Amino acid sequence: MAHGSRGSGEHRVRRFARAFAADPVEALLYLPEEAAKRREHPVDYTVDEDWEAHLHELLGAPWPCPQADRAAELWAEVAAELRERGLAFGRHTYGHYSDADESLARAVRCTVLHRRAELVVETGVARGVITRFALDAMAAADRGRLWSVDLPHPFERELHTQTGAAVPDCLRHRWTYLEGSSRRRLPTLLRQLGQVDVFVHDSLHTARNTGFEMAAVAEVLAPGGVMLIDDISTHQAFAPWTRSPAADTLVCPHADRQGLFGVVRAETRVRAVRAESCRAA
Repeated sequence: MAHGSRGSGEHRVRRFARAFAADPVEALLYLPEEAAKRREHPVDYTVDEDWEAHLHELLGAPWPCPQADRAAELWAEVAAELRERGLAFGRHTYGHYSDADESLARAVRCTVLHRRAELVVETGVARGVITRFALDAMAAADRGRLWSVDLPHPFERELHTQTGAAVPDCLRHRWTYLEGSSRRRLPTLLRQLGQVDVFVHDSLHTARNTGFEMAAVAEVLAPGGVMLIDDISTHQAFAPWTRSPAADTLVCPHADRQGLFGVVRAETRVRAVRAESCRAA
């Protein structure tokens, strides 16, 4: 066991050294995230098993959703297209990370479409499954633009050519991709935009990073704006929002029941959550 632990530690050091050599700034920004994981703890959320109906209620959209068939078709299309290109699809297929969950993808598409969102920001792209669903919703509504902030896999650079693989050329005119971590790219982007209608967090799933992103977006989230936050079950950053009188929240199960994502529909006083969210991270 001791030998295995030493080997694992040596492997992490070698991986970090390679990442540092490739991009020292991003590598150094990652170190506090790794250290902060020691303070993370899971939260015992009450999961909403009827979350799709309640999401549509929050959005003021009809239920059952008239777009349900299109969402199912799109999921099948994306899976088939990626596999035709020889790319695996699903859990733990992008290094030790995963492609997007189907339930989150449906939630993103419905939110962007039913809210008729003009300004959408996403953190985390990988192969671009969520990106594809958001852009497909914009195409259906014939409105909106998406900005995606993503640091390609820092430890497995051979995966970088797969970034946005699920996004076809016909949808890219509504998409701006910004390479880099959210620590570097998100604050400037939000200042430039001034307002965000929908935000999707699917980047580094630590309490520190999730809390940082939610707090930053809250400053510019439009009244009635929506944040969709993936992988909330392993840390405490989402929990303060569930207690805020300034926002309506949902805790939703992944389609494969291996995780949770959260939804926040914010009223006008979302900034009140900021300080607590940062302390939790």
